[in-house]
Amino acid sequence: MKNEFKIIANLLPSQSRVLDVGCGDGTLIKALINEKSIDARGIELGKNNVKECISKGLSVIEGNAETELSQFPDKAFDFVILSQTLQAFYQPENVLEQLLRIGHRVIISIPNFGYWQIRAKLLFFGKMPITKSLPYSWHDTPNLHMCSIKDFYQFCEKKKVRIDRVIGINGEKTSSIYRINLEMKNLFSEVGIFLIS
Repeated sequence: MKNEFKIIANLLPSQSRVLDVGCGDGTLIKALINEKSIDARGIELGKNNVKECISKGLSVIEGNAETELSQFPDKAFDFVILSQTLQAFYQPENVLEQLLRIGHRVIISIPNFGYWQIRAKLLFFGKMPITKSLPYSWHDTPNLHMCSIKDFYQFCEKKKVRIDRVIGINGEKTSSIYRINLEMKNLFSEVGIFLIS
């Protein structure tokens, strides 16, 4: 299981009710069920991923999170997870509102477009960078909204979303992010994980 998923799993108490939005092949859901006795469910757009999840015995429905989160009742889950998907929605603000509505707390991870390697590649080579956390060319990327850790932190503050915890990931290294070290961590973290409510 990738480091990001391990960190997310560590943020979740055992026996929580969790919805994984954009759950992919169900790797995280399966780990949460097996290792933490969590009641985990998922919603996923990709047909093949949904089939794979179902073949693993996971409770996953096929659906577009951008248009179908409204079917879930208010506060139906203890936690809602959105892993590296927010930047791919047409209306990320609307999706975020839905996540906060259906979960008591929300865990969002984002690829950090403020990471120093991305900045350097754009500055020195004049091309959209390709990195481990952003492995796409400009023409085939699912990312519609380029967002840094600093951008999302400030967005949460502006929208009066409570930031309970922020963790930066750089390879296998992790660090806590606060307002006081935001500039530095925004520069040196490939991925940001936000626990919000």
